[in-house]
Amino acid sequence: MATIVGIDPGLAATGIGVVRGEGARITGYGFGCIRTPSGSPTASRLALLFSRIEALLQQESPEAIVLEDVYSLAEYPKSAIALGQVTGIVLLAAARAGLPCHAVAVREAKLALTGNGAASKAQLAEAVRVRLGHPVPIRPSHAADALGLALIGLTRSFPRLGRDSSPPRRGGPRPLPGSPLP
Repeated sequence: MATIVGIDPGLAATGIGVVRGEGARITGYGFGCIRTPSGSPTASRLALLFSRIEALLQQESPEAIVLEDVYSLAEYPKSAIALGQVTGIVLLAAARAGLPCHAVAVREAKLALTGNGAASKAQLAEAVRVRLGHPVPIRPSHAADALGLALIGLTRSFPRLGRDSSPPRRGGPRPLPGSPLP
């Protein structure tokens, strides 16, 4: 049984998805979004994200993190910089927790989850909802994206590099009913 955390990075809102299971068998999941105040300095927002992600990793004890890879749109160069900063925070939290962190490109995630690398965000969210058997659309969309990344991590055999050789951390089974994470 593995626990995988998926993260869709964003300075305003970072999507979080946690999936437990083995291969194609899902035994639990949870999701949520970490929001930062838009009027705060970037450093304060990054510190908030880091502390919340670090706490989540301690709470969930995952085997790996799957992160949406940084991309850039020519019209929004500042967005790429912010994404890079948030990605750095996630990588730091993963390193401090001794966890491997695997980046997956948006197009690759869409292809893996829908069969179409050019799928819309709505198609991706629906594929994730159906795969999990979640009764209603997963909101916000950042959380649906993060859950999709976690599903990819659960079904792929990513190298488990960066993890020490001690047995996986266990705190006993903790159900994830599919409701938003705290």
